[in-house]
Amino acid sequence: TFTKTLTDADVQSFARASGDTNRLHLDGEFAEASRFDDRIVHGTLIAGLISAALARLPLLTIYLSQDLSFRRPAEIGEELTAVCEIVEDLGDGKYRLTTCVYNADEETVIDGEAVVLIDDLPETE
Repeated sequence: TFTKTLTDADVQSFARASGDTNRLHLDGEFAEASRFDDRIVHGTLIAGLISAALARLPLLTIYLSQDLSFRRPAEIGEELTAVCEIVEDLGDGKYRLTTCVYNADEETVIDGEAVVLIDDLPETE
């Protein structure tokens, strides 16, 4: 698991880094007039929490695929938790995982599935 509160600074940094300048994420007046009533966090920024959770596994985890369904928007300043669980050993170090992100009310924000390759950590000096 990995938990993080996604702040306005995170949203602004992600917009600069990714080039995703969708006004729903950056323009409060525009977003207030939308179906969301306020600015929302980029879905792909939220999905990055899944990658952060995988990075905390004790071995080397390499993404092979990720399927996502966005179930609800996340508000800026909302605490989100990514939960990854291995559900199938596919052989040769490959595993299928469920990958979900929940808000503090335990509502599903993202529901998904990934395939990863898990290797031993390389030896370093």
